[in-house]
Amino acid sequence: MNILILGGGGREHALAWAIRQNPKCDRLIVAPGNPGIGAVAECADLDIMSRAAVCEFAQENAIDLVVVGPEAPLAAGVADALRAAGLLVFGPSQAAAQLEASKAFTKEICDACGAPTAAWARFDAAADAHVYVDAQGAPIVVKADGLAAGKGVVVAETLEQAHEAIDMIFGGAFGASGAEVVIEEFMEGEEASFFILSDGVNCLPIGTAQDHKRVGERDTGPNTGGMGAYSPAPVLTDAIQAQVMEQMIRPTVAEMARRGTPFQGVIFAGLMIKDGQARLVEYNVRFGDPECQVLMMRLGAQALDLIHACAEGRLDQIAANWAEDHALTVVMATEGYPGDYAKGSRIKGLDDLPEDSFNMIFHAGTAMKDGGLVASGGRVLAATGRGDTLTQARERAYALVNGVDWPEGFYRRDIGWRAL
Repeated sequence: MNILILGGGGREHALAWAIRQNPKCDRLIVAPGNPGIGAVAECADLDIMSRAAVCEFAQENAIDLVVVGPEAPLAAGVADALRAAGLLVFGPSQAAAQLEASKAFTKEICDACGAPTAAWARFDAAADAHVYVDAQGAPIVVKADGLAAGKGVVVAETLEQAHEAIDMIFGGAFGASGAEVVIEEFMEGEEASFFILSDGVNCLPIGTAQDHKRVGERDTGPNTGGMGAYSPAPVLTDAIQAQVMEQMIRPTVAEMARRGTPFQGVIFAGLMIKDGQARLVEYNVRFGDPECQVLMMRLGAQALDLIHACAEGRLDQIAANWAEDHALTVVMATEGYPGDYAKGSRIKGLDDLPEDSFNMIFHAGTAMKDGGLVASGGRVLAATGRGDTLTQARERAYALVNGVDWPEGFYRRDIGWRAL
């Protein structure tokens, strides 16, 4: 098979790494890719937000399967254009991608199918939102309705923070994504991530993970795109997974199909667990980053078989085969992230580190400059270890971190602390 992956971050490096191991993969192209991805696949300079450009490229290169990594091309309808051109695609339609692209849309789906989630309200004007939070009190959660690269959510511990969040979002901090605000009840408990493939009819669970959103140790400080993750998530017991499938995932997939917008791709369910019960925090319509790194580390070559079956609508004929293993990833970020940070600092030492099924550094925000590797983003590397126990996986991940020569980088030293 000739396979095209759209994207250029740590998630796409992990997908490329796993897919490349499968003998069914003859040629692998990632657009735009990054220097780390270039070691396992061809990288192509392609505007992945352009439906016409992606379709033309796929046809010119005889692509058999397109895997869409990030949410933005999905929300822009790239998968629809590829399907209209007769190409096989892994990823939801533009209409189905609203499960992530619009918080209010997801809440409406949950209300329609009875999926347990937080009480909520939506607003298109700041004045009404301010009145609502005064009536509800704090803590409370304020969200930009649209895509905001994982940064459009404020967990307001005080009314002052809630009012500031409303003004920030309506003030244009997230552009058009903040044209509407969704305000939700604050849910207590432990967060975890559950990943399920759907082909529009069938649903197949493929793994659990927990990530560390906060920049500081012991989960303190501002939210980030994720500072580390591990899989499996002990809090997501078999009983809770069964509850989520029965009360959330299958009803959601059925409701999407009933509306004429069947969902095909990966459903990333962010959950809040309390007293043995789960409620939905949010849906995403792509693999998480850095959760994808730990999932792919554990799935390996079979990831392609699962993705291919999902795209072809035959998930009822396949299963995910899990080893009794663990994976943990530590994100190395540029000093200053998630605030202002400088780009271009030199990274050394990666060539001396192991790269195998138990030790891997995935590139998220790197570039080549003057013959050397440099940081080109906030989250830059994801040092990932796999082992028989979470402790062993953690030791391998931090051994990789310690081998990286990058004075301008930083990382959390407590990834996995809740489970350990």
